[in-house]
Amino acid sequence: MAITGSVGKTSTKFAIATVLQQHFRVRFHGGNHNSELSAPLAIMGIEYPEDIKSIAEWRRVFKEMKARISAPSDVDVIVQELGTDRIGQIPHFGTYIKPDIGVVTAVSPEHMEFFKTIDAVAKEELYISKYSKQVLINGDDIEKKFHYLADNKLVNTYGVASTNEYYFSYDEFNLDKGYLGKIEATEIASGIAVDLNVFGSHSIRPVVAAAAIGIKLGMSSDEISKGVAKVHPVYGRMNILPGKNGIKIIDDSYNSSPLALKAALDTLYNLKSTNNIAVIGDMNELGDSAASEHQIAASLCDPRKLSLVVTVGKLTKSFLAPAATLKGCKVLSFDNSKQAGEYLLKNAPENSTILFKGSEGGIYLEEAIKPLLKSPQLNINLVRQSATWLKRKDEFFKS
Repeated sequence: MAITGSVGKTSTKFAIATVLQQHFRVRFHGGNHNSELSAPLAIMGIEYPEDIKSIAEWRRVFKEMKARISAPSDVDVIVQELGTDRIGQIPHFGTYIKPDIGVVTAVSPEHMEFFKTIDAVAKEELYISKYSKQVLINGDDIEKKFHYLADNKLVNTYGVASTNEYYFSYDEFNLDKGYLGKIEATEIASGIAVDLNVFGSHSIRPVVAAAAIGIKLGMSSDEISKGVAKVHPVYGRMNILPGKNGIKIIDDSYNSSPLALKAALDTLYNLKSTNNIAVIGDMNELGDSAASEHQIAASLCDPRKLSLVVTVGKLTKSFLAPAATLKGCKVLSFDNSKQAGEYLLKNAPENSTILFKGSEGGIYLEEAIKPLLKSPQLNINLVRQSATWLKRKDEFFKS
């Protein structure tokens, strides 16, 4: 099966793979290898070259590919995410893959310097339905006006809203334990009782997608329930981490987009916390809509629910910070994540709840989290901590 969408692809991939592993032999890549070059290798279970210009590395790849093709199959299901940053890339994947199930996680502004309009994004992401045997789309995060683009006779929706064919109804929530409730499905009148160890409605949706696929592939309710219980947040995606002085850290630093930022802030607002801080980094790759999208993001900053808004980067400083200030928010702006982290270490009140949400390139909000963590050993729970990434970030911050 293959997964596309503006946001949530990697979390959805991990959730699907985790649930399906209760019954099937599953192959999926632990990273986000979803490009035209890396996706084919991830599908075959072959490691992507560290140096894509190395002839020796590509010789190794072709040798492994030849051996893999001739060897007996060692998997039942392959779960693969497909990425796009310009028109035509999702259609291209259809020239060599025919998924049994295509999943579309969301349609929201992304890479707008190339797509220009949200209609173009929708057409691109939903194109997967044209070459999938059936398609499952997020009914919460894909506007109904785009549903017609799911050009397939077998289309189902999933999400949190009860208007979807597959959805989650919860009985109770605890920040430490997660959600208790049921996966509701048209095929199962009584639903499937589950414990969800995730946080936030946008983290629930990938789990619902995984359960829906498990049902479609004939898994038992018990297998699905056990698989769902094993789904945990992917690093940098709504991960709850303990901080110094009783601080609770909501680490959503992997990447950011308008839809994902709104979901993260809504989740923070729903907590019973007396001192909420939002650390918001630039949202990259929005093209001509960058200014307006950051101003819209400022409208989501509620001074009644946030004691402080911290911005990191030029776009948030120029567009989000002034608009949020006019709304009545207390706002502080920093040029980079390390400066923001140092400030919060010295000034964040005890027992605060701090949300970190920003894009990858040039922001790296995980570096603002590091000094706040209760123990340095917790650094391994942050994104982009490999030797390669640490070297790249060190060079960035020095410059």
